[in-house]
Amino acid sequence: MPPIFVILTIVSYLSLLLALSYRAGRGADNATFFIGRRSTKWSVATLAMIGAAMSGVTFISLPASVAADSFSYMQMVVGFTIGQLIVAFVLVPLFYRLKVVSLYEYLNERFGIVTHRAGAACFLISKLVGSALKLYIVCTVLQILIYNELNICFNLNVLFTMLIVYLFTFKGGVRSLIVTDVLQSLCLVASIVIAILFICKDLGLSIKQTLEVVKTSQYSQMWFFNDASSPRYFWKMVAGGALSLVAMTGLDQDMMQRNLSCRTKRDSQINIVLTAICQIVVILMFLILGVLLYRYADIRQLPLPARSDDVFPMVAVQGGLPLIVGIMFVTGLISSTYSAAGSALTSLTTSFTLDILGGPRSEAQLTRLRRWVHLFMAIVMTAVIILFARFGSDSVINLVFKVAGYTYGPILGLFTFGLISKRAVRERWVPIVIIISPVLSYVLQWTTAKYFDYYIGFELLGYNALFCIFELLLISHKSYRDEKI
Repeated sequence: MPPIFVILTIVSYLSLLLALSYRAGRGADNATFFIGRRSTKWSVATLAMIGAAMSGVTFISLPASVAADSFSYMQMVVGFTIGQLIVAFVLVPLFYRLKVVSLYEYLNERFGIVTHRAGAACFLISKLVGSALKLYIVCTVLQILIYNELNICFNLNVLFTMLIVYLFTFKGGVRSLIVTDVLQSLCLVASIVIAILFICKDLGLSIKQTLEVVKTSQYSQMWFFNDASSPRYFWKMVAGGALSLVAMTGLDQDMMQRNLSCRTKRDSQINIVLTAICQIVVILMFLILGVLLYRYADIRQLPLPARSDDVFPMVAVQGGLPLIVGIMFVTGLISSTYSAAGSALTSLTTSFTLDILGGPRSEAQLTRLRRWVHLFMAIVMTAVIILFARFGSDSVINLVFKVAGYTYGPILGLFTFGLISKRAVRERWVPIVIIISPVLSYVLQWTTAKYFDYYIGFELLGYNALFCIFELLLISHKSYRDEKI
C-alpha cells in the first residue's frame, strides 16, 4: 500500500472527525462536556460503546493473540458479560440516584473528601499511564506506516496526534465523544468485515468453508478446564473478566461517562446490556480474523513478523490484498486510536476538575478551569508518551502497564466496601490502604508463581480488592460521626 494512500486515508478521516466534533460541540457548556447533558439516546450510546471498548492496541493485538492463546479470550468475554450485568443493575441505579457527574463523588458521599480524592487519584494515575502507553504503541505503528516515509520524527508524530485529540474534545467533551465513537464503531466493524471477506475471497473460501477452517484450526480451542494453574483456566478467566469489567468500565470515569450520558437509568441499562451482546459478536469476529490472517500468511508463504502484533498490519497493508483492505485497516486503527485518546483526555479532565480541584464555582469559573485542565492534561499525556519513547524498553513498559493496572483494585475495594457495609473509615489511613493493597497483590502473585507453580492471572484484581476491603475493615468505625481525620 503506497504511503500516499495512507496519508489520504488519515487526512480524510481526521477531516470528518473534526467536522463532526465541531458540529457536536456547538453551544456546549460544562454539563455537555462532562455528561453530554444526559441527552444521549440508548441506541446511539450502544453504537458508541462498541468502539469505545476497543483501543488501537486491542485492534492490533486481539487477532494476533490466537497464535498463543487460541480462542481462550472468549472465556474473558463470558466474564465481561457477567460484569456488564453487575454494572447495569447495581452501579447504574446508584449513580443515577446520586446524580453524580464524576463516579468518585460517591466516595465523598459515603466516606469523605480524603477517600474521594484517593479514589480519584488511583483512576488518574492508571488512566494517564495506561492511555499514554496504548497511544505510544499505536503511534509506533503509524510511525512505520507513514511518518518514516515522510522523514517526520516520532515526537512530531505524537504532538500532531495529541493536537488532534485536544481539538476534537476541546468544546464538546462527552457529546463530541459520543458522535466520534459512533464513527469509530462503524469503521472498526467495517474494517474487520472487509478484511475477512477479502481474505476468504482470495483463498476461495465460502462461508461454510470458512467456518470449517476456523473450527479445524489448531487455534480454535475456546474452553480450558484442565489445568487450574494455567492463566487460561476457564474459571480464572471468567472471574478475571467479570472483575475487570466492573473495575475498568463500571468504576472507570472514562467508560462510564458515555453510559451516564443517557437520558434515564433505564436507557443506560438497555445500552449496557446491548453493548454486552454486541461485544460478544465483535470479539468473536476479531478472533476469526486472527485464524484467517495466519492461514493466509501460511498459504501465501508470507514471512511472519518477529512480533505477533504486526501480523494484521503486515497482511492488510503489505500482504497483496486489494487496496481497500489496507485503507480500512488504517481507518480502523486511527479511529480506535483517536477515540480512545479523546475519551481518556475527557475523563482525566472531568476527574481532575471535579474530584481534585472540586468546590463551588460559577459556570464561567468552572468553564475557565476546565479548559486549563484540559490543556494541562493534553500536555502531560504528550510528555508521558515521549518519555516512554525516550527511556522505555519493552520490559519497562510492560512493568509500568501492569503497575497502572494494579490501581483499579483499590477502586474496586473502596466501592465494594461502601456498598456492602455501613461502617465508616478513619480517612487518614485510606491513602496508605490504597498503596499497600497493590503491593500485597504483587507479593501474592510472585509467591504463588515461585513456590507453588500457580500463576495468578486476571483474577489478581479480585485479590487486590479483597486486600483493600480487609484493610478498610481494620480502620473502620461503626458511626460516621465518630470519625476524626
